[in-house]
Amino acid sequence: MKILCIGRNYSEHIRELNNEVPEDIVFFLKPDTSLTKGEENFYYPDFSSEIHYECEVVVKIDKIGKCIPIEYAKDYYSQIALGIDYTLRDIQSKYKAKGLPWTLAKGFDYSAPVSEFVSLKDLNKDIQNIDFTLLKNGELVQNGNTSYMLHTVDEIIAYISQFITLKTGDLIFTGTPKGVGTIQKGDILEAYLEGKSMLRQEIK
Repeated sequence: MKILCIGRNYSEHIRELNNEVPEDIVFFLKPDTSLTKGEENFYYPDFSSEIHYECEVVVKIDKIGKCIPIEYAKDYYSQIALGIDYTLRDIQSKYKAKGLPWTLAKGFDYSAPVSEFVSLKDLNKDIQNIDFTLLKNGELVQNGNTSYMLHTVDEIIAYISQFITLKTGDLIFTGTPKGVGTIQKGDILEAYLEGKSMLRQEIK
């Protein structure tokens, strides 16, 4: 199982971080050791002083696929979840300034909590019209809809599979909307999918 994450897939998030809109789909990997359950606490590591939350819709791949045509991409998934892509923003900024890879900033242990998965059939929703929100200490900080994606889920799957074979159980974090911010010990993050509570973490 691998975790693939899409970067810069919501225009307002790109603007809030003063990034450029990429010409192609941008993705990076997290190791399987970054995966944790969405109801477990997050323990603030001692190697960073600025960690950001990024709430995202996560798609689970149902079957193996290589060079998947976009018109068949929908046959490769049936469930979604919510996840948080924790980012060591201080380390990422330092490495980006030097033109170095920033794998550490995204791939550290427990940096990818994911909720339980729900069936798209049960949701009875188009995957490109899904509401999701994140609350920090009870205050709304992220309010997104998958219709705002620059690249759809099907486009993402078709693109990635040109280069990397997708396998059953692989997870794709599809990008985050605006509103990312820092966490501190004592904070509580709660993520909702179509109004239903899916993920809750206390920062320890």
